Amino acid sequence: MTKVEALKKDNLFETNEVSSKELFGIKTDIKVPQFVNKNEYCPLVDENYVFDDETTLAILLGLKFNKRVFLQGLHGTGKSSHIEQVCARLNWPCIRINLDSHVSRIDLIGKDSIVLKDNKQVTEFQEGILPWAFQNNVALVFDEYDAGRPDVMFVIQRVLETDGKLTLLDQSKVLSPHPYFRIFATANTVGLGDTSGIYHGTNQINQGQMDRWNIIAKLNYLEQEQEIEIVSKKINSNSEEKKLIKSMVQMANLSRKGFEQKDVSIVMSPRTIIMWAENYKILNDIKKSLSLTFLNKCDESEIDIYKEYFQRAFGLDI
Repeated sequence: MTKVEALKKDNLFETNEVSSKELFGIKTDIKVPQFVNKNEYCPLVDENYVFDDETTLAILLGLKFNKRVFLQGLHGTGKSSHIEQVCARLNWPCIRINLDSHVSRIDLIGKDSIVLKDNKQVTEFQEGILPWAFQNNVALVFDEYDAGRPDVMFVIQRVLETDGKLTLLDQSKVLSPHPYFRIFATANTVGLGDTSGIYHGTNQINQGQMDRWNIIAKLNYLEQEQEIEIVSKKINSNSEEKKLIKSMVQMANLSRKGFEQKDVSIVMSPRTIIMWAENYKILNDIKKSLSLTFLNKCDESEIDIYKEYFQRAFGLDI
């Protein structure tokens, strides 16, 4: 009897096999495990979420076959939310950790702390997020993976192996992973450092570590119709608002082409368009909402270029 079978027999967790095509609306139909019960660590379901076929498939392969999945893509494309929404529909607990430069080895592993027991101060080991997640049916997501400190990255490296164990030196313990523990990472770069000049603070990743990621998926800007659908659903738009959203996406695409040609230094991400659409619904003013959402953070020398993009997309001067 395998460990998974033993745990099922003891009713410590229970899953059903569900159709990925029916649940996520993607083209590929593989059967994936869905937990019967959910707990407080399960993300909330966004009923209007639109799933990208390739990205969703990569995440599902990671969950079903215990693959380590690395999602790379430009900012605002929804890498982390994609993982969360897949987990939400599968009732799979999901924890996100932002690997900024302040996250240390101690934060991940744990440390000795002084606690009060029977009115006496005693030293007790307080488990970090990594050992806890490692021993539970949790999908652990490391956001901004390429911004992690070297000492933290080496802690993660061992658990990237499918049968990798976690050694707690301070406790003289070696932990085995839960059968449904999964690990994901998201990053703006693919471990080679920032070549665009817009992701300051990112690092090159040890290629021995990158080699441990089983699946690398890219989530960049979507097709125009997909992006319009995502923004429209996000703000529950009416027919008139959807026309404006189409022009917003057209302007965003112009900014992306301009960035590629080095005409501008800031691109309009899908997140920016959603915020612009949300602000428009509040203000009912397309120009003012653009200024408050985007133009006010742009370089003064580039404002006229963005205004030209606006005129071309909307047929209006700003």
